[in-house]
Amino acid sequence: MSSFAKSKLKAARDAIGKKKYEQAREAAAQVLEYEPDNYTAHVFLGLALLELGQHEKSEQLYRKAIELKDDQILAWQGIAKLYEKTERWNNLADTLEHMMQIFAENDDATKCAETLQKLMDILRQHGTRREVIQALYFHLPDSSLYPVLSTLPPPDATNPTSTSIFPTQSAIHNSLAVYEELVSLTEREEEMFFKSEFDKRRTRLGAPKPEQLKKDIGIEIWHSSKLPALYNDILNHPSTSDELRRATESKLIRYKHQLFLALPSTDPEKRQVGMQLDEMVHGIVTIGIPDEFAWCIWFEGKDYDTVEGLGLAYLKQFIELFPTSTLALMLTGYLTYNKAAYGDEESTEELTFAVDSDPYGTILDAFSALPDSLLANMITARVHLQELEYTDAIKVAESGLELVRRYESNTARELQEVRKAFHIILATSFVHLFPPKHHPRALYFLNDVLKQDPTNVDGLMGKGYVFRYAEKWEEAEVLFAQAAEQLPDDIDKGVEAKEESAWCLSRMHADAGVDALKEVFETLKDIEDRDTDKARCLWRIGRCYWDLGGESREEAFKYFITSLKHNREYAPAYTSLGVYYSEHASPPDPTRASKCFQKAFELDARESEAARRLAEGFADEREWDLVEVVARRTIDGEGGMGAGMGEGDGAASGKYLPTNAWAWKALGVVELIRRNYAESIKVFQVALRADVDDQLSWLRLGEAYSKAGRHAAALRALGRAHELQPDDWMCTYFIGEVQRQAGRLAEALTSFQSILDVRPTEAGVLLSVAQTYLDLARHERFAGFVTRAEQSFISCVNVVLVAIRESPGHRGVAWKIAADALFELSIITVFTDENNVRATVTVVCEIIQDQSSARLAGLFKFTTLPPDNQVTGLNALEAAVAAYDYRITVGSSDETALPSSLYDLAVALHEWILKQPSGTIGKVLEATNSLLVQALQIEPGNVRFWVALGDLHFARKPKLSQHAYIKAIEVDTKNVVAWTKIGLLYLYHNDIELATQAFTKAQTLDPDHTLAWIGQALIAITNGHEADARTLLEHAVSMTADVPMADLQFALRVLVTVNDSNTVRAPNTDRLLTAFFVLGRYSQRCPTDACGLHIFGLICEHLGKLEQGVEYIGRAITLLEAAYEEEEDPIVERQFVIAHTNIARLRLGLQDYEGSLASFENALGLLPEDAERESQILRVQAQYGSGLASFKMGDLQAAMAAFQAALESAADDRVLRGQVTVLLAQTMWAIETPEFRESAKGLLLDCITSDPENLMAINTLAGMGILTEDDGLVDAALSEILSLPVEQRLELDPRRDVTYLLVQHYLGLGDSDKAIKIAQKALHVEPSNLQIRREVASLLLMQGERDAASAILASVALNQNIAEAKTTLALSALAQSIQSQRSAQKAIMLEPGQLRNWQTLAYVRAQESL
Repeated sequence: MSSFAKSKLKAARDAIGKKKYEQAREAAAQVLEYEPDNYTAHVFLGLALLELGQHEKSEQLYRKAIELKDDQILAWQGIAKLYEKTERWNNLADTLEHMMQIFAENDDATKCAETLQKLMDILRQHGTRREVIQALYFHLPDSSLYPVLSTLPPPDATNPTSTSIFPTQSAIHNSLAVYEELVSLTEREEEMFFKSEFDKRRTRLGAPKPEQLKKDIGIEIWHSSKLPALYNDILNHPSTSDELRRATESKLIRYKHQLFLALPSTDPEKRQVGMQLDEMVHGIVTIGIPDEFAWCIWFEGKDYDTVEGLGLAYLKQFIELFPTSTLALMLTGYLTYNKAAYGDEESTEELTFAVDSDPYGTILDAFSALPDSLLANMITARVHLQELEYTDAIKVAESGLELVRRYESNTARELQEVRKAFHIILATSFVHLFPPKHHPRALYFLNDVLKQDPTNVDGLMGKGYVFRYAEKWEEAEVLFAQAAEQLPDDIDKGVEAKEESAWCLSRMHADAGVDALKEVFETLKDIEDRDTDKARCLWRIGRCYWDLGGESREEAFKYFITSLKHNREYAPAYTSLGVYYSEHASPPDPTRASKCFQKAFELDARESEAARRLAEGFADEREWDLVEVVARRTIDGEGGMGAGMGEGDGAASGKYLPTNAWAWKALGVVELIRRNYAESIKVFQVALRADVDDQLSWLRLGEAYSKAGRHAAALRALGRAHELQPDDWMCTYFIGEVQRQAGRLAEALTSFQSILDVRPTEAGVLLSVAQTYLDLARHERFAGFVTRAEQSFISCVNVVLVAIRESPGHRGVAWKIAADALFELSIITVFTDENNVRATVTVVCEIIQDQSSARLAGLFKFTTLPPDNQVTGLNALEAAVAAYDYRITVGSSDETALPSSLYDLAVALHEWILKQPSGTIGKVLEATNSLLVQALQIEPGNVRFWVALGDLHFARKPKLSQHAYIKAIEVDTKNVVAWTKIGLLYLYHNDIELATQAFTKAQTLDPDHTLAWIGQALIAITNGHEADARTLLEHAVSMTADVPMADLQFALRVLVTVNDSNTVRAPNTDRLLTAFFVLGRYSQRCPTDACGLHIFGLICEHLGKLEQGVEYIGRAITLLEAAYEEEEDPIVERQFVIAHTNIARLRLGLQDYEGSLASFENALGLLPEDAERESQILRVQAQYGSGLASFKMGDLQAAMAAFQAALESAADDRVLRGQVTVLLAQTMWAIETPEFRESAKGLLLDCITSDPENLMAINTLAGMGILTEDDGLVDAALSEILSLPVEQRLELDPRRDVTYLLVQHYLGLGDSDKAIKIAQKALHVEPSNLQIRREVASLLLMQGERDAASAILASVALNQNIAEAKTTLALSALAQSIQSQRSAQKAIMLEPGQLRNWQTLAYVRAQESL
């Protein structure tokens, strides 16, 4: 180093010492200019810049110095100061670690320790948990710093401030605290990592189940975890206390346990970890260390089939070590419950553990906190079994088996004995839970137990019981005998097995059985507290004597009595005594027998013999409530619906056969009577499982199904009943009723008729036939078969009359059906078979004409029809009114039907009022109101009555009508009829807002209610929204309700839309066809409505059905003529003129020129000479039509005169005159002489001059020019309209006729390119016009440009609807190079009647075959 550099460095050092950092910077910089690699200059300059706030340059200089000499500490200390000042903690931590390494290499233990302490402080404040863990490892022997740090002197605990490195000294000389902190931080770090990874992965697609995911994450963590080593370091540390050692050992056990469970069974490490875990756990249990977790692992891993197999000493020790734990409380309760002895084998002391409450309750309380403990499940299941709580025992044992499966899956170890223990509990519970319903399940477990342990007593006895209930006495006796051999001296199960063996023997050999049972009784006699067993054994001996018969039955009686002396609550003995008193006692004592049966049934609901005899006795006495009580209790005694496995559980109830089918049948009938149809169905289904050929049960089941509305199921059940007993006419009757309710009316009539063939006077069947005819007639009328409906209505009334004649007792119901039929018949205005109707109405009149009540006095008198008068719907309506009135008279004693009868009469009278002159209905209106008021007084909650009252006063008393509708809504807020009617009321009285709200509410309640949609359509009409009204009406007419006026209004609006001259050209066939079919339906329902027939004729005209149009309009003219002759109404006269004008036009189309001329002349003769616009239009039309007819007939002079008259009538009306002029020009052109053609051109030119916007004249003149190939004429005709702005031109030409004519003109000239340009220009002006787009595509196809045409049509296919697709798909098929055949087929599918589509398909196929 030069002297210059030394002097400058000295100057820099001095300046730094004096805090003159600018001078220091200059001096250090001068040194670097002279010596660029001077280490000290870099350090001084870096420090100066740091103090001057130039941190970035300072860091660069420090880094340069470190590169020059990385083993020198000055630069590291400087940059550390920089990082600390700028709070760059991560960089600071790295720098401090480098400094520690330098100090360690220099053996400077103190500096190294100070730096380590500073690093720890920095990381504790600003670092992560993982960084603190890494820093703590510097204190441990494995650290690279440890050789230097270990040279530090031991800390002076008495004077910790004597040195600056006391914490480091303490950590180095006693590392236990470091280990403890490392364990704590590492545990927390792994826990947080586990949680974050689980939350992140569980939402991934295809993620495993949460349990498996936890194992996967756990394996990743625990395989690389340092915790085991840290735990061992603590355990091996000389300073570790016993308490810390136990806690650490417990943590290590938990760690190894969770790793053991997480490892897959195929991993070799699992076995090794398991052995380590077993060794540690065994050591803890052997020494008796109070680690509850380890003890629980030890208990759970023991494979014993009893709790006591774990060892009473260990159980006691656990209780002593953990007296407050839940498992200890459970064990205490269990040992107390069983009064278990424990301790040394020589000890006989019986110890009872103190518990706060009864031991059974203690066990159950503890179990709620230990659901995942195998030991807890086994204890609880065994206690439930001993308490005979079989259902709970099954649930807990099944839960225990699931835990066994989970344990074996997690540990790869089998618990055969534990599994067998749970199987025994399940088998025993299933055997004794409402036997024999669960015996199939019991056998599964019993076979498994006996396969594993053929001498298992519980398994042998359980299987013996199963065979005993199945009456397989021999097999059962063998099994019980084997069980008895296993326990020869046992006074519990051993004696039980001997008794059961003897009982099974007695069922095969009564004498031998008696001896064996007596031997058992001798054993029981000397045992205390076994009274029930003694009673049972004595009763069985008595049963053996009873079965021997004869005098032995007296001996049996003695044993029954003796049995009750031992146990007065032994129910079977009472049953046997009851049988004795009723069958063997002389004389029989039914009173004592009944008391015995009652006592037996009270004691045990499973005494089915006693229950059956009781039920039969109560049934004989007609005590049906008691029969129900007995039946229900008997069913409960056999387990109810679910056989003890969940009451009412349909899935469970489907598995078990009923033991007492008679009880289920009785209960089914009771539920059927009480209208609990769902319950009745369930009960009968259960009963039928016992006997599938029980015809009566099938019949009742079908009845229940039908009344529940399940008609298909009812027919199947009744069909089965009919198969079992074909001659049961009641079954056939039920089948007919269900068929009627299901709408299968023809089949119902066939079923009823088969009964009448055998029982022709059966009143109920006759009335059902009548009701079926009524339903059939309604269906036929709605479907449009009016003639059939008329005949069915008449058949209904005739059948009712037969029923009345054969059985006067049902007159109320009969007259109700007859009146309904007559009322519905009155809706038909014209009868096909008038004589038949007359005869039926006459018969009704003869029966009731003198029976009119005071209710109809002074209103009208129903008399016999005059033979010459035509029968009308009004005559049928009057007969219906009289029938409704007579129904009230004959059914006056039936208070239940009175409100309905009054309502029916009121509705019929209201309908009659509507057909009478307004001035004659005052009294009838009051009487109708009175009837409805009476009905409401009796039944104020009937919505129909309130709605009828509102209908009655709809127009005359709107406030009263509104009140009635509101009351109906209050009674039933979801009644759609009431909401619709009040909406119509508001609309009628011009309250549009309230009407809209009411209709909207009605549509919300029932979207298929037609009147609500019609109401919305009427609102749209009122608001002038014709398009919305047409859409709403179209939806309404597609529904099922019978509303003829909706059909008429819809058809009228379709006609108006089609006739609108401003409508853009579009296919109307579909729309017209809909109107055609709707009007066909309307004309069938209202054949005398001239308006409907007239509109129907006009629709036919648009569809090209001119002959039908003439027919319908002709019928309308006939009706209008008759109406005019009756009333001479000027409105009818005007309708008559319009009809003649229209029929004349149709006849003109049919080339009936004479008929057409006559009709036009009739119209002209009736038109008044006034200037009214409508009259002027009709006159002009008639005059022009007359002229055209004359022209066609060859009378040119008359034709021209008529044309001239039409022009004069048009006068100054520009529109009319223009239309007549065009039509006259077309006629003159048709004469085909040059003079007339020139005159036609001139006439049109004059018309255009006077009316430049007359598009019809412009188009006609252009058409003439095209036909004569006169370009000048075409230009003259179209030039003015083509010169207009686009918007104005499109407004004048909504059908785009000008474009069409130009295209056709150039096509006619053979100039296809010009035609395409015209069409493309039109498409450019109006790109959304699909019709123009299709025309352009057609022209391109004509030129062979398929790709261009396909591109044009591609945008059409994106948004087109079905109507547009019909016209597009055929073109698309021709334009497409691929899938063209598919498009053609689609076009045919959408419109199979279009010949062009078939031609397209043929062409496409031909092209593809080339």
